[in-house]
Amino acid sequence: MGRATVGVILFGVLLSFFAAVTAVKERDVDIYSFHINSTVTSRYAVTVITSRVANRLNESKEVHFQVKIPKNAFISKFRMTIEGKTYDGVVKEKEEAQQQYSQAVSRGESAGMVSSVGRTLEEFKTSVTVAAFSKVTFELTYEELLQRRLGKYQLLINAQPMQPVADFKIDVYVRESPGISLLEVKGGLNTNELANAVTTTRSGTEAWVNFYPTREQQTKCDVCGENGLNGDLIIMYDVDRRNPSGELQASDGYFVHYFAPTDIPRIPKNVVFVIDRSGSMSGRKIQQTREALLKILGDLAEDDYFGLITFDDRIEVWNPELLQATERNLKTAKDFVRQIKDNGYTNINAAVLKGVEMINKHPREGSASILILLTDGAPNRGESDPTRIQANVKEAIGGKFPLYCLGFGFDVNFDFLNKMALENHGRGRRIYEDSDADLQLQGFYEEVAVPLLTGVQLNYTGSSNVTQTRFSHYYNGSEIVVAGQITDNSLETFQAEVIAVSKNSRVTYQDSVFMKDIAGVLPQHEHFTQRLWAYLTVKQLLEKEMTLNGEEKEAARKEILDLSLKYEFVTPLTSMVVTKPEGEETQVAHKPKEGENRKRMPQRPAWANTFHLSGRLASHPGQKGIGSYSYGGLSHSYSDFSHRPYTRKKTSRKTSQSQTPPTPPPVIGVRFLISSLDQPKPVCYDLPAASKLRLLTDPSSDFSMNGELSTKGFNQIALHYKTDYSLMLNTSHILYHDGLNDVMFLWGQEPSKHETDSVSLILRIEEVDVTMGTVRVVLFRHKKDGEMFLWPAVQQQPNHVGIQGIFGKNNLEYEELPGSVIKIKDQDVKATWSTAADYRRSSAPVLGCWLVPYKSVLQGELSDFTVSQL
Repeated sequence: MGRATVGVILFGVLLSFFAAVTAVKERDVDIYSFHINSTVTSRYAVTVITSRVANRLNESKEVHFQVKIPKNAFISKFRMTIEGKTYDGVVKEKEEAQQQYSQAVSRGESAGMVSSVGRTLEEFKTSVTVAAFSKVTFELTYEELLQRRLGKYQLLINAQPMQPVADFKIDVYVRESPGISLLEVKGGLNTNELANAVTTTRSGTEAWVNFYPTREQQTKCDVCGENGLNGDLIIMYDVDRRNPSGELQASDGYFVHYFAPTDIPRIPKNVVFVIDRSGSMSGRKIQQTREALLKILGDLAEDDYFGLITFDDRIEVWNPELLQATERNLKTAKDFVRQIKDNGYTNINAAVLKGVEMINKHPREGSASILILLTDGAPNRGESDPTRIQANVKEAIGGKFPLYCLGFGFDVNFDFLNKMALENHGRGRRIYEDSDADLQLQGFYEEVAVPLLTGVQLNYTGSSNVTQTRFSHYYNGSEIVVAGQITDNSLETFQAEVIAVSKNSRVTYQDSVFMKDIAGVLPQHEHFTQRLWAYLTVKQLLEKEMTLNGEEKEAARKEILDLSLKYEFVTPLTSMVVTKPEGEETQVAHKPKEGENRKRMPQRPAWANTFHLSGRLASHPGQKGIGSYSYGGLSHSYSDFSHRPYTRKKTSRKTSQSQTPPTPPPVIGVRFLISSLDQPKPVCYDLPAASKLRLLTDPSSDFSMNGELSTKGFNQIALHYKTDYSLMLNTSHILYHDGLNDVMFLWGQEPSKHETDSVSLILRIEEVDVTMGTVRVVLFRHKKDGEMFLWPAVQQQPNHVGIQGIFGKNNLEYEELPGSVIKIKDQDVKATWSTAADYRRSSAPVLGCWLVPYKSVLQGELSDFTVSQL
């Protein structure tokens, strides 16, 4: 039996195979659809990857599926479907799952698990054998609470499908009730060739980001090759913070409180850097450490006090006391840093205790103290027992200030460092040996560089099972998140109180939410607060469990396990098991541990953690060939695309056009929306109905799209490409001419796909996804007040001045002025705040927008955009 490998990274694959003439050479194992759908509700992200794969051969084929997910996420659902038969993953206690796995291995089956460590991603693998001419769908769901760092939340999506995919898309929806103040899209998938494949819309509390690259783009960009995309899409955003007491939400008997005040003065800090200079730090590591320290010293504020300690088996102190960050002292300190040389062994115990001593000898009213340790190895001089070192440090610090431990590389005992940091209100962070290690060090320091509050205590009335409520420091650009259960149902209001110490005084913040307002939660957001609470509780218990012993440790582990099983999270104490009928293999996925199995996996890149599953599934009862599939993520489920649309012999284009229905009578007008990544609010304008409009024209590629407006939207739209291809759409059917034949499709038929060298046509239930050359358009059929109409969403178009048409104006820049006036291209335009339905999306959400005359947006008369025929 032949083997093929397909890597699918955070995408879903929709297969729609259509029997018309196909000029594109099909792969033996064809990922025909790859979708990633991520929904972020109040920082809690649920991402679904759906991948659909077809075996085009007349023999069984084993397919390997791989998906990279954020390290901070928990997998919560996994499903495989072959020929209508579904196999769901079940979360079980790790020991029970391991027993099933071992039994599979003892039977000689190929089930397996592999783990390796990464910076921000973990890799999930599975394989299955797919019968001849069969299809498989993989669905993966994972959940994560986005963390605020340096003033932004970050949603990371990785894409590496291992082949170009015609039906490839990423859809991200963000909903934040305070309002979205900033939206950025970064990463390797938003550069150069691919930048035009990203579209964004932001309006008040909602934002959308879509990534729809054409097949051609997937092979010609900076992070592309003949195997398609390989890179990240990073969505960064922040929210409005009008209330200094934070954002308090409650639903379904649970609450969540986001606390991130900004308008408070920074607290001067006392910081001591304890730097490992042992022999293992030689070469690039010590050089990068010096470079990072020089930059960090340059960023100290003048009212900060600092100290420097370097150590091997000896301790060297730059100055026995903390000194103010004056220009003179910083110059002397930088000279000291430039002379740091690697040599000797590693006495971590003595070095850290010396740092504690320096801070304790320098008490300063109205300041915040921080101790930072950087090391790349394990203690091997002086006190070398990690447990004794942890006890010594904890006793010396006495809970007065946090310790942050940075572990450089993978030779370091990271568990030891992380536990020592957690026991002292800090955190461990791994610094990866790479060309940007100095930037990693600087990035960590920036996160703790500006303390705003100390001794933070959060209190909630009528609550229980509350997550962590005490925090030693709150830093600028971060966020404190607390969640819990509301137990007192008699309360009229649920209240939150925050008590903390600022630079000059003790401060108190208060907030409340009316219990009667909780009932109006939308169904799609009904349980997110509860799942967020469970996620945050498990995350914090996993950290706390590291610092406990005996019965307390066992109690914490039991609570973690109970919550993980209840909410179906794959955590370090649980595994995902896919159990198939007797005689077929069992699949097990574990949550990898930081630093696990690196020496056994030298071939893995330094940034990938791996879940691994392998197994076989029968495509249907009684079939000897066994079906294998690759896995993607949960999204909308489509039936097999076996429907054969009606095909006619070759006809002229004139005859094709005559098939369209007559134009409806003239109506009042239609509202259009235009949005841009750099603009916080969309702009809208009205155009009269019964107009035949030039929607998009690209003379360089010989593409054009025209449409005729009805009372709600378009009643017909025509796309033309070169001299051979055309697509005519009305509200009842779609007529496609490929140069040889006319093919008619009906709205609502089973999904299907038609593809040639430069044209791709993908039909879904109420939308048609069209790629012609370098242009990709999704055309939706909507219904409003009983009337059907069409609307195009241009997802990808060339970015040059030759683009014409109404939808060619896709990057409007404007400036808001006082008095409801906006400036567009140096012209002051009177604007009215209004609303418009965004028909560029299937859900047609209603957005707020600045309503302006169409001439100011189109920069021309309506006659400049009209055509005599479609």
